[in-house]
Formats: sequence, structure tokens, C-alpha cells
Amino acid sequence: MKAVITGATKGIGRAISLKLAQKGYDLILVARGEGDLKALKDELTPYGNTVLTHGADFSVKEEIYAFLNSTAIDFNDVTVLVNNVGIFLPGSMLDEDDETFEKQQHLNTNACYYTSKFFGKKMRVVKQGHIFNICSVASKAPVKNGGSYSVTKAAMLSLNHVLRQELAPHNVKVTAFLPGSTRTSSWEGTTIPDEKFVQPEDIAETLFTILNLSKGVNVDEVLITPLDF
Repeated sequence: MKAVITGATKGIGRAISLKLAQKGYDLILVARGEGDLKALKDELTPYGNTVLTHGADFSVKEEIYAFLNSTAIDFNDVTVLVNNVGIFLPGSMLDEDDETFEKQQHLNTNACYYTSKFFGKKMRVVKQGHIFNICSVASKAPVKNGGSYSVTKAAMLSLNHVLRQELAPHNVKVTAFLPGSTRTSSWEGTTIPDEKFVQPEDIAETLFTILNLSKGVNVDEVLITPLDF
């Protein structure tokens, strides 16, 4: 069992990496910070799994394809892809610079498109696999002061639906996660108590449960929100 996780070193990606390592998965972890990747790899070493890391800025198409075309990594038996990399830049869409939207589009939508096509084709050939796309509640309804983010996450959810439609006949599953406010680094400095948030571990536990459902079932979407935010 081998999984690729993007945005692997923080928040949701880190929690999923830890969970899958504990359950015996070999991992290919991608993130921008080489130091954070090394620290996470060292933390996972006691589990005895193979852990490969690759530093890349997924807002840059050339760096994504440098990862996907790397001859140092064997992608052929990857059965799980977690598209987790993303960014939230708050602000009014009408008043922001164009680059604010474009950066979120590159990370929240385009990166998912490139990686999903690459692994989706491989999974289609072997007729197995599962792609998880970490979207957002903003994929369904715009969040206040997050217009461009909401647009790009809505596009990511639409991409998820297309992938599921095209891959289902080939026995490949596709699931979207739509988390609400989750206790990640984007909330650093907040005075809101931790128990008011979705925890990254909640998402990791749910993802692993979905991986172990029967062969003929697909969980299309997981909406997971704080009880009383």
C-alpha cells in the first residue's frame, strides 16, 4: 500500500500522513519546506514504512511536473492520492490584487488538476485506487471575506465530481472532504478554544475509515464541521 500526500507537513496533511504510516502505508510526501519534510520523515521512521519526500512549490506548474516526472520515485503502485495542498488568502474579491486570486487558483485548483490527471490515468489502467480531495465548506457556499478562496474551492469540488464520473467505471474511487473551521496553522494566534474546531485527526480518522469500506461503495462527499463554532 502506497499513498501520495501533498501539503503533507502541516495540519490535515500531517495528520493523514501519521495515520496512514501507523496503518502500514508506504508514503510519498510532498511539501514546500525541506526542513519540515525531514522532520516529519524522522517522526515516521519508527513505524518502519518506506517514506519518500519531495520538496516542491505546488503553485508553480513546472515544480509539480518535476515531482510527477521524477525518476527517483516509483509511482506505479500508488493506490491513494490525497490532494491536500492549498492556501487561504482572506479579503474582498473586488478590492484584492489579481495575484491573490491567481495564487489561490494555482494551489487550490490547478495543482489538484495536474496531480489527479497523472495518478488517475495510472489508477485507471490497474483498475484500483482512491483519490481524496481536501476541499472546504466554501466549495458549497462562499465564506465571508474569502471570495476568491471560495471560487477556487468550488472549482476543486467540481473537478472532484468530474474525476469521480470518469474514474468510477474503472473501479477507482474519488471522495471530497468539505471541512469547516479546522485547527490548523491558519488559525495561529486565535483565542478560540481548540474544542471549537474540527481537529485534523478527525479528518484523518474519517479518511482511513473510508479506505476500509467495501469495494462497491464510494463516499462522494464528507461534510465535517464544528459542533458549535
